[in-house]
Amino acid sequence: MIVALTVLPGCLKTFAEGTVSRFRGADPVVVAEGQRAAAEPAVIRSADASPIIHALQIRPSVIEPGTPYAQVAAAVIASDARVAAAELRVAQLRAEAARNNWMPRIGPSISLTSLGDFVADLVINQVIFDNGRKKAERDLAKADVEFAAVALVEDGNTRVFDALSLYVTAEENREFAAHLAGAIEDMTHFEWVMQQRVAGGVSDRSDLNILQQKLAQMRADRLEARETTTTALAELAAMAGRPLDGVSGLGGLTDTPPGEALGVLRARAEYERTIAEARIARAQHLPGLSVGASGGTSQPTASLDVTTDTLFSLGTMAEFEAIEATKVSAERRVAEAREVAERKVQTQSSQLSAYRRQATEAAGLTRQAKTNLDLFQQQYQGGQRQVMDVVGVYETYAAALEREIELKYKAARAALELARLQGALAEGAEI
Repeated sequence: MIVALTVLPGCLKTFAEGTVSRFRGADPVVVAEGQRAAAEPAVIRSADASPIIHALQIRPSVIEPGTPYAQVAAAVIASDARVAAAELRVAQLRAEAARNNWMPRIGPSISLTSLGDFVADLVINQVIFDNGRKKAERDLAKADVEFAAVALVEDGNTRVFDALSLYVTAEENREFAAHLAGAIEDMTHFEWVMQQRVAGGVSDRSDLNILQQKLAQMRADRLEARETTTTALAELAAMAGRPLDGVSGLGGLTDTPPGEALGVLRARAEYERTIAEARIARAQHLPGLSVGASGGTSQPTASLDVTTDTLFSLGTMAEFEAIEATKVSAERRVAEAREVAERKVQTQSSQLSAYRRQATEAAGLTRQAKTNLDLFQQQYQGGQRQVMDVVGVYETYAAALEREIELKYKAARAALELARLQGALAEGAEI
């Protein structure tokens, strides 16, 4: 009887979508014409198995190999605790279990009758027709795997973005501290000249006080920049599991579009999950057909049952309409996610272009300020300018250089943010 119940679903292959078939639920098998029954499982490409996971696997990274960015990204990916990967593994195991939900369910039934007799039976139940519920359960488990895979790639991209943001912060403050070190050296020379002029009675003491105040502020700013660099590198070392002090300089990002944004892929996975849940909910309201049998210490029995999980009521048709509306809502969420992602990418692209243009203009202003400073220094050496005149022009040059540094790293952060929105900071196959 058990063998018959196991083979029976495989023979019922023409029950439309709701059929529970041992062939439809198993791995695909390709049998050539005239080939013997012993066939090998077909090799299924990832694109055929799941378009979303295939899109994640072939997703490229915009980080150029061999650059400082690449070194930082590789270090933090290698040291990742991979919590999202563990969640993906759980979803995969559940999907593996759901693949066999078409098979008969067997279990013991043990009871003590009112007459004191001990009854132990083996019960088997096989679903013949369930309006597509078993297939929807398999699709739901598959959608859970896709959703967990998207979450894994999102987690990897977020981790790389956080690490590179810390690295850019460290580089910016390192360069700013180096600039201030040179400025302090120059201002120290001006202070010495002013001290000599005050000692000789040529200049007023107030000018020396102003210079010393400016010099003290520069030293405080340099100390703050160094502390910020140290803090960022320490946090980056904690993420990477090792110090990255030897890495320096900004890395390059390519302009290769990575494909659909991760937010869109997440919405597509949620759509698949919502559709599967809607099909399960619909099947619960419709009658199904199952066959059962039991035998053991009691008399063997067999039955053919028509069952339903939910009884009909006056609100059943409204529930069906709500299920159909859920599908429409899921489709619109995908379209909305695509629109939101595109809008954010376009906004960030415009901001990146603006920062790059401003950085170029700032570099030109810095060159002009340096030319003016050189001219004032020549005039000072010729006795045509006072020390404070040169100091004022030097401050203009230093401010222009600081603005250039600021815009340079604003553009770097904008480029990283754009790559994060596109989900292109970590290669999909590597994750």
